[in-house]
Amino acid sequence: MIVDCGVYAEGVRQELPRTPETVAQALVDHKGCFGWVGLHEPNPEELVTVQKLFGLHELAVEDALKPHQRPKIERYGESLVVVLRTLWYVDAEDAVETGQVSIFVGDRYVVTVRHGKGGGLATARQELEERASVLGHGPPAVLWAVCDSIVDGYEAVAASVEVDVDEIESSVFSKDRTSDAERIYTLKREVLEMRRAIVPLREPMELFAHGDVRGIDPEAAPFFRDVVDHVIRVSDQTEALDALLNSALNAHLARVSVQQNDDMRRIAAWVAIAAVPTMIAGIYGMNFENMPELRWYYGYFIILALMATICTTMYAAFRRAGWL
Repeated sequence: MIVDCGVYAEGVRQELPRTPETVAQALVDHKGCFGWVGLHEPNPEELVTVQKLFGLHELAVEDALKPHQRPKIERYGESLVVVLRTLWYVDAEDAVETGQVSIFVGDRYVVTVRHGKGGGLATARQELEERASVLGHGPPAVLWAVCDSIVDGYEAVAASVEVDVDEIESSVFSKDRTSDAERIYTLKREVLEMRRAIVPLREPMELFAHGDVRGIDPEAAPFFRDVVDHVIRVSDQTEALDALLNSALNAHLARVSVQQNDDMRRIAAWVAIAAVPTMIAGIYGMNFENMPELRWYYGYFIILALMATICTTMYAAFRRAGWL
């Protein structure tokens, strides 16, 4: 659907109907303004309407309808298309969900197409509208605001994942027996989703930061340098989280192996203790007439005392050895 449409002149939003047709007409009537059209999961008919109004390239429009693109920058004639992945975290499921934002940037217009629940741009639009001096730079300012908002979302997701990684570390090294392998694998898969969204974005943002993209005012480069710094920081944080999860998994597997060895030693110790009375009882349970002390009045009690003494001695020895 069409979320919002605005026409801006000298950094100030104009009081006009919020429709793509109004924005397109304003660009024809007033040369000193630009428009920003925001769409959320539009159907093909809605996007085709916007395509015709602003002359968007059909291949870029086709990509915008498929929310599984890699972060990238592409140029179609005089327009620029920037694709970014959005991230948000579902803590109850330890899941990093992904979406997509396609940004069509022309000389006097910006069209944003968003897929997924995360990465809402309403806050970015509102904050940008409160900074007329920045918004006065036109479409590059909108592009920066959208990129900055999405990258800030990356940092929030990384912080949430870091909390869960800390919980796993505490669980792995706790005294209680825990089964953390499944959760570790789940988080590793989610961290991989983060890397797919964040790492490819570094190069495009550096192009903006160096002023190497045609159609983007070089004066906007300092703003994009701040975005690059955030991308690098969250990218490094993601790599660190992946390394921590690898270490936690190795520690968990090593601990499971140690626990299994301890269990086997305990089992072996108890089997050895049980073997002694079993052997003695087995010998005296045989149906032979001529056996030592077989018909002695105190034989039964002495054999029981012998079993108890041997078992107690073995138990004490295994305790000293740390097997029990």
